[in-house]
Amino acid sequence: MANRSSQSSFYGLIQVKFIVIIRTMNQTNAPLDLNLLRVFFAIWDLRSLTAAGERLGLTQPAISHALRRLRDRFNDPLFVRAANRMLPTETAVRLHEPLDQALTIINRVLQERVAFDPLVTQRTFRIAMSDMAEVYALPRLMARLRYIAPLARINAVPLQPENGVAAMRSGDVDLSIGHIKDPDEDCISNEVFNDRIVCMVRANHPIARSKLTRSNFSNLQFFYARMTAPIHQMVEQWLIDEARPRIAVRGHFMVAPDIVRNTDLAAIFPENMALHLDRAKDFRLLELPFDLPPIEVKVHSHARFASDMGIKWMRETAAEILKGGR
Repeated sequence: MANRSSQSSFYGLIQVKFIVIIRTMNQTNAPLDLNLLRVFFAIWDLRSLTAAGERLGLTQPAISHALRRLRDRFNDPLFVRAANRMLPTETAVRLHEPLDQALTIINRVLQERVAFDPLVTQRTFRIAMSDMAEVYALPRLMARLRYIAPLARINAVPLQPENGVAAMRSGDVDLSIGHIKDPDEDCISNEVFNDRIVCMVRANHPIARSKLTRSNFSNLQFFYARMTAPIHQMVEQWLIDEARPRIAVRGHFMVAPDIVRNTDLAAIFPENMALHLDRAKDFRLLELPFDLPPIEVKVHSHARFASDMGIKWMRETAAEILKGGR
């Protein structure tokens, strides 16, 4: 009974906090649907109704309906379309900081009151991964969780490097595995390993037994696998900038093994993924004849959820599993 009473007091305190903020902005006592705030922050971060819907798993009509409710609630458009972007109004700018502060308080207090036991948790962890990270990391993660957190569930969603920090900060994803753009001081990151780029050719390719030099490298034609890592984009630009076009085909990296195995095309890959694809020893991995910076593979979460023991446990666990799976 005492626990139920303390919970009632706690949620009452949260409601009072929000009523004070909303009164300040809108002069009303009516409670605000907290789900609408997720829509507000998604549109704020992404400047797009479509992208906000994709982040939240909502349809375009549902996002538009939520925005209409927000507009009615605050008697303001909040976001207006300009050159294919949804830009915040002055009212939205004034709303952003106090609502953000309130959500921070709620998240912190909720997290501190919830115990976490991996053996019994039925929590769903939403983890952002690139396609390549999903193929490499997800099987390893699930194989281990089967024993240490058998009831936990994973929802892997596409990693958007440009918006990775914002997605974690808003709570739309719990973790990110791979590269995110401009991680700030509010990101908590566990290093997994440093990877490097290699050139993959079929085992009986004419160049397979040779050392790769700038000269013979420049004679190769490539299958280019679409990836979000900035280093891979540097390689793409280098291949494009050369006088002779050398990208013969572009496609999803999962088709690379069959294409490379059956043609004289080469592919540029992170070494760990190339080794994963070369289990049948059909390929030869060659060192590139020039230096590139390493690919830093990390597991990220946001400091806003630092007191969430579930996220902390999953971040550290995922990092250890991936380190051991190399």
